[in-house]
Amino acid sequence: MFVDKVKIKIKAGDGGNGAVSFHREKFVAAGGPDGGDGGRGGNILFIADTNLSTLVDFKFKKRYFAQNGANGSTKRCNGKNAPDMIIKVPKGTVVKEAESGRVMADLSGDEPVVVARGGKGGWGNSHFATPTRQVPRFSKPGLPGEDYEVFLELKLLADVGLVGFPNVGKSTLLSVVSAAKPEIANYHFTTLTPVLGVVSVEAGKSFVMADIPGLIEGASEGVGLGHEFLRHVERCRLIVHVVDVAGSEGRDPIEDFQSINAELRNFNLELSERPQIVAANKCDLATEEQLKTFRAFIEEQGYQLFEISAPIAMGTKELIYAVSRTLDTLPPIKQYEVDHVPVDVNAKMARDVFDVRVEDGVYVVEADWLASVFGLVDPDDYESLQYFQRVLRSSGIIDKLEEMGIQEGDTVSILNLEFDYIK
Repeated sequence: MFVDKVKIKIKAGDGGNGAVSFHREKFVAAGGPDGGDGGRGGNILFIADTNLSTLVDFKFKKRYFAQNGANGSTKRCNGKNAPDMIIKVPKGTVVKEAESGRVMADLSGDEPVVVARGGKGGWGNSHFATPTRQVPRFSKPGLPGEDYEVFLELKLLADVGLVGFPNVGKSTLLSVVSAAKPEIANYHFTTLTPVLGVVSVEAGKSFVMADIPGLIEGASEGVGLGHEFLRHVERCRLIVHVVDVAGSEGRDPIEDFQSINAELRNFNLELSERPQIVAANKCDLATEEQLKTFRAFIEEQGYQLFEISAPIAMGTKELIYAVSRTLDTLPPIKQYEVDHVPVDVNAKMARDVFDVRVEDGVYVVEADWLASVFGLVDPDDYESLQYFQRVLRSSGIIDKLEEMGIQEGDTVSILNLEFDYIK
């Protein structure tokens, strides 16, 4: 099964919580706070694997969660960092955020790419000891790991893309010039998936050619099979446009050529500007008049034309040498520019997202991240409550309450606990 687009959920690990602990040892007076820091949550990494050729595995497993960092412990022992989760994908896979469509990674190289970062571990209470605050009974919670729904799109890494109507001889041409063995038969849509072949030009020189399943009119709008695979032409540096010059199926080769170019243009305007070489296939079945008319039309458009007959390898060598010479003048295979996210996105998500509303005179504050902060605060300890108040101030919650007109003595509800507001 060839699968080239899937949607999955990924979540990096949360950071571990800092510990609240005090050193207790015989004959050691006033040991002081010794809570350790939490460990970092695991990152989500993607890496290209040349042994994979499809995204079919992601049809059955759609959720990938990295481990959380371990919590800190006593004696200033920090929690263990969680291992990174490595996800292997076929080379040429592009990772896009489902919500915004931004490109997060292009797996065209061999280096792993971090797509979701694990949360940082929280500080233990040993960090909060000062000459005036010698017994801090609070610590910091770990930050949450990044969490995304992403599309994985496989865009084949090929130097040359073979395009054209069904049954014009693309698969036959690929089988003749490379070691690829695509299925070949005398009916439309024999090729159901893109096929790659390595074409050797001379010792130490080769390029990759892709047979794209046959396009038909309306393919860019979802008609036929070809629209599913037009994305695989996007990376190609050069297009070889194969045309049945003999019109053996009753079609006009000039109209075929114009129709396919229109579909490429409608799908992606850049494709219409991509360099093209035209292969007039089945020329042994064409009349002199057909060849002359088609050549005049193609050369008038500014393209090179090569007359070939793929089944008997007539003219294929000249075509391949021309393709190789043209590739020497073209830039490398297209790579997609990554839209980077600020590294501190975890902090923004953790502290800037909250909701404040008034219900029956009570100011109700809702924020998911507050639960982890409040869980590490001792409500009976004055210094802990001071720390919690600073968190409310730095996150903008108190500013929001004042903006909404809260007065001293009014009731504030946080996590179902009610407090009197004091300036």
